[in-house]
Amino acid sequence: MEESIRIEQVKIEFKKAFGVAPAFVARAPGRVNLIGEHTDYNGGFVLPVAIDRSVLIAIAPITDARHFELVSLEYNDSATFEPANLEPIVGKAPMWAKYVQGVMWALAQSGLLDLNGLPGAQLLIQGDVPRGAGLSSSAALEVAAALAFLHLGGSSFERVQMALACQKAENEYIGVKSGIMDQFISAMGEPDSALLIDTRSLEFRTIPLGLEELGYKIVAVDSAVPRTLAGSAYNKRRAECEEAARILSNQLGLPNRSQLRDISLSDFNNQAETLPETLRMRARHVITEDARTLEAIERMQAGFTNPANLRRFGELLNASHTSLSDDYEVSCAELDLLVDLAQAVPGVIGARMTGAGFGGCTVNIVATKCLPDFEEKVVQEYRQRTGLNAQSHICKAVRGGEIV
Repeated sequence: MEESIRIEQVKIEFKKAFGVAPAFVARAPGRVNLIGEHTDYNGGFVLPVAIDRSVLIAIAPITDARHFELVSLEYNDSATFEPANLEPIVGKAPMWAKYVQGVMWALAQSGLLDLNGLPGAQLLIQGDVPRGAGLSSSAALEVAAALAFLHLGGSSFERVQMALACQKAENEYIGVKSGIMDQFISAMGEPDSALLIDTRSLEFRTIPLGLEELGYKIVAVDSAVPRTLAGSAYNKRRAECEEAARILSNQLGLPNRSQLRDISLSDFNNQAETLPETLRMRARHVITEDARTLEAIERMQAGFTNPANLRRFGELLNASHTSLSDDYEVSCAELDLLVDLAQAVPGVIGARMTGAGFGGCTVNIVATKCLPDFEEKVVQEYRQRTGLNAQSHICKAVRGGEIV
């Protein structure tokens, strides 16, 4: 559905729920990461795009109260909270509401939002980012909530600082030790472009995609496998990477706070045997993934009008999946099947899992003329083999979060 239509529908639903019209609507997109997976919490490089699937939050202030009333259309649920009681403790609020509460808490903790001057409000939330698919529905919710609260409070802010506050909510309030990529791209995305993000310095570059002009689409395929292990495994992988970095840094005489991003591939190869096997596999993925991401940028900037550059870009995506599956062990049989099916279809430049893993989505670069074959030979074949209702989503790169 067109986003403009969704916005009008959200306004109508808001009036049904609360009896008044909303003062404004905040929107923030989900994302698909082209390459650079599980590198962001290692200080490395990522290449995501903000996609035309978003979370919308309609909001109206309550001038005579300090509480916040939330309604979620997706979950058909409601919740209420007060700014005076926002400590990150396990409570009765549903998880979707905890994300919203966590954002307010993190904005206040980061000095971006003065809770004392904030009026109460009514919020209605609607999203079309597939949940549990690895397309960052949670980051879209966080960024939309941050924009809503900051606009409500009349706060001035920098978008990078807002993204960092949203990450703080995810890390410290929700308890998932994610990197900055998801919140950053949801806040900072640009139309028809990817962002190369240095997740340590937070420097970024807009990289024009140039795919649609050449007759290619970005297609995400939801495996319909819920990512039930992703949260706990995410935190475990992060701890494994930190330990690998500590050992390698000691061996190489690097500063104690070095990350895997600081280890060159040649140094890793020289010192790999000093690591236990599991840590060696984790480090190899991160270090080679950073190299793949930087080479992907070189190929994009050299231009996809040269078929060799586009072909190599696809090869890098394919290699990324192999590394994620074999070395990082965050894929699953269903994701591997989707990738294998896609890589066998003529017109598919490259395919890999995207997101935290253990389910969720794959990302595919597909020739527009081959989309019907892709749907038949990948999505329908996958459904027949697994009995799972996979869904494909043709994605367009869009602008990051805003007040609409």
